[in-house]
Amino acid sequence: MDDVLLLSRIQFSLDICFHYLFPPISIGLGLMLVIMEGIYLKTRDHKYKEMSHFWTKIFALVFAVGVATGLVQTFAFGTNWAHYSRFVGDVFGNALAAEGIFAFFLEAGFLGVLLFGWDRVGPKMHYFSTICVALGAHFSAVWIIVANSWMQTPAGYKIAESASGSRAVIDGFWTMVFNPSTIDRLTHTVLACWVTGAFFVLSVSAFYLMKKRHLPIARSMMKISLLVAVGALILQTFSGHSSANLVAEYQPAKLAAFEGLYQTEESTPLSVVGWVDTKNEKVHALKIPGALSWLIYGNFHTPVKGLDQIPRDQWPNVAVVFQTYHLMVGLWAVMFLIVILGCWHWRKGTLEHTPWLLWALVLSVPLPHIAQQSGWIAAEVGRQPWIVWHHLKTSEGLSANISAGQVLGSLCMFVVIYSLLFALFIFLLDRKIKQGPEAVPLKDDEILYRDYAKRGV
Repeated sequence: MDDVLLLSRIQFSLDICFHYLFPPISIGLGLMLVIMEGIYLKTRDHKYKEMSHFWTKIFALVFAVGVATGLVQTFAFGTNWAHYSRFVGDVFGNALAAEGIFAFFLEAGFLGVLLFGWDRVGPKMHYFSTICVALGAHFSAVWIIVANSWMQTPAGYKIAESASGSRAVIDGFWTMVFNPSTIDRLTHTVLACWVTGAFFVLSVSAFYLMKKRHLPIARSMMKISLLVAVGALILQTFSGHSSANLVAEYQPAKLAAFEGLYQTEESTPLSVVGWVDTKNEKVHALKIPGALSWLIYGNFHTPVKGLDQIPRDQWPNVAVVFQTYHLMVGLWAVMFLIVILGCWHWRKGTLEHTPWLLWALVLSVPLPHIAQQSGWIAAEVGRQPWIVWHHLKTSEGLSANISAGQVLGSLCMFVVIYSLLFALFIFLLDRKIKQGPEAVPLKDDEILYRDYAKRGV
């Protein structure tokens, strides 16, 4: 059973981590498309139309791979986690049905107009389709976060007993939807997705600036993405602080693991960077005395609850949680530094002539992905040993009739499939980026705009 549990957790982690490479790009690019096409609609500046055409094609590629990889989790619930599925079925059934109705159908329904409707519908109708696709991508996040947040802070339910075992039944739909952690977690996740989309556009823009290609479009993309990135990163600090306060209230064991607090102490310090000595239950870190107490309670003296006040069999893996959490925070600092430098050089007019910064922007594209993956690992491993907080342990959620060999076989199969799929995705993405934005024929009003612009009007 231990082997089955470990392999099932590894397999589901692989499925989730690979799938979650794509939804953040879809959500972030959705926002960027709304901004780009909105500017085009207002100004009739043709470069924004070409820009929107270009990113629409990349959005479609990301959407297709994201949908394909997302199907696997649904099947995994039934094959590997049958007891868990039975326990949460009433809750998750409602949330996933809402995602299908309000998110997937909205996104998929208007995607065709977004892709093929440029010359078939009016500009305002096309922009409406762009907004609907972006909203659909965001609504997907809403309902998935609702389901996951319910696992962290259950609310709006009762436990019903039956011959097949206990299960959670909704007795307050909106209480379930707006459980204590939904809003904080949704805000934190969506902002992270906006950062991901902005850094994707930043990376491509910097690549074109280095290669001296598509310069008017690249400059405009750079300006938009820098503004979105710096705004989202600033807002993320407030969202992260709010999320940490919520974790302190509802999941103190997780917060203790975030900061490696084995012992409760007054003037609880905040660890900036360090590592965990699990054998001696000690953290070696650069610490700011009293800072964690101040962040959580607003003063420098109130002690933050440590793991010594929590039963040992309910401790998460402190080393994993501590390192992934601090990796997430550290990457936020790196990304913020990069965009601040980008904004500074952009304002001075020296960005195009600063090769090292352009290279940093090009290579920064994986940073938000690593930060998000690290944050999710910290959040999910920090919840252990519970799969549903204080109701169902992870070991109790397994299917009864699977063997370690079956799980290992499917795990190996998914590794091969995901590797091939990722290679295909990178190949197609690389080809689209190297091709760059294509010329789009000018319409009459765009010709007038161009002529007036040349005259300085």
